[in-house]
Amino acid sequence: MQLPWLMSVVSNLGVRAYYRVTVAGARVPAEGPVLLVANHNNSLVDPALVVCAADRVVRFLAKWPLFTDPLIGWLVKAVGSVPVYRQQDDPTKLSQNLDSFRDVHSAIAGGHAIGIFPEGISHSSSQLAPLKTGAARIAIGAGQRIGRDFPIIAMGLVFRDRDVFRSEAHVIISETFPWGDLVTKDVNDRDAVRELTRRIEAAMRSVTINLEQWEDEPLVHAAAEVWHTELGGRQADDAVAKVERIAVTTSALRALRSGTDDSWREVAGALQEHVRELRRLGLTPAELKGDVHVGEAVEWTVARIPLIVVLPVSIIGGAVFWLPKYVTARAADRMSASEGEDTLVTYRVLVGAVVFLIWFLVVAGVLWPIAGLGWALLSLVIQPLWAFAALAVGERRQHAWQAARRFFLRRRVRPHLEVLRERQHELADRLHRLYERVASSTP
Repeated sequence: MQLPWLMSVVSNLGVRAYYRVTVAGARVPAEGPVLLVANHNNSLVDPALVVCAADRVVRFLAKWPLFTDPLIGWLVKAVGSVPVYRQQDDPTKLSQNLDSFRDVHSAIAGGHAIGIFPEGISHSSSQLAPLKTGAARIAIGAGQRIGRDFPIIAMGLVFRDRDVFRSEAHVIISETFPWGDLVTKDVNDRDAVRELTRRIEAAMRSVTINLEQWEDEPLVHAAAEVWHTELGGRQADDAVAKVERIAVTTSALRALRSGTDDSWREVAGALQEHVRELRRLGLTPAELKGDVHVGEAVEWTVARIPLIVVLPVSIIGGAVFWLPKYVTARAADRMSASEGEDTLVTYRVLVGAVVFLIWFLVVAGVLWPIAGLGWALLSLVIQPLWAFAALAVGERRQHAWQAARRFFLRRRVRPHLEVLRERQHELADRLHRLYERVASSTP
């Protein structure tokens, strides 16, 4: 039995519990045919993020082994996924892809949203892998059946710290792009398929970060943040703007590396030293630039007095749920070791769902003979709510502590912070000059 709505429920519970999810950019049409294409760096977490961002039922093309996976096979089938057979999985089943493609064409023609990851693999590379032509062939085939083009929308899945619990996960949604001139082409027309694949890749690159190497990530993030803090003025600071700044910085770094002038290395070294000093103090470039006056600090403190009342929820919850959290982390680490680092969060979410469910049942089972069936059943309702409440209060407690620490730190080391502020502004000016030099030399 297919239960496509189940994907939306499971996706939102899973990824929003693990990440702080932000969706920005254009909007996915609420109805009608659409092909969603996204980068693929985080295994089964990626489809969940696409569903959260699309805010509608999405059917995915999924590799055949997932349908027989003992842990998630039932879910893959239940949400209406379409199997794709790959050479490395079972060469004897490749001919069945024709049936799969026909199913997808029919689904799109029927007004469904289809999701696909054109790279063809989940990977840990710092940039997009070369795209397969499957997405273009699906689009052209479905377009012929409908008799017109339809929206192809790229989604950029951008993680600040992919494996870190409660870190940021941004989904950037691109605008649609024109491809009506290719609808009348045959799915076997290599030039048409190649051209549409190129347009799909361009759309995906516009909403993703493509580093030359992962070692560049701290540098480009720091450069983009320092520049925006000091010189960004009233420019937007939402997820889209952040990704655009990082993309510009990445392109500038690539261009500078390919040139003969090595002055950028000096700026990079100074920037890294500056960020290390800020990290030692527990500050970000924006927090360094800002200042908090005593009156503002008092208002901030009064506003957070209610946090003290609910603080026991976090403390007791941390103790009650420590064991299932520990078991989840250990089991996920061991299972992902053989599958690849891009599967770590997937196993944490999947294993966590099973372990916490077992824990809730165990607690209810212990309560039953002690307090009665009614309290045991009530605990099955309260425990999940308590776990999420403890998580929310714990986050606010951590943020409050960090903010208070920054306030007193500014008072204690004010002269040193003034020196750091001057250095940061100088760094921003040097970065700006580098940006301008790259822009002027780019045709």
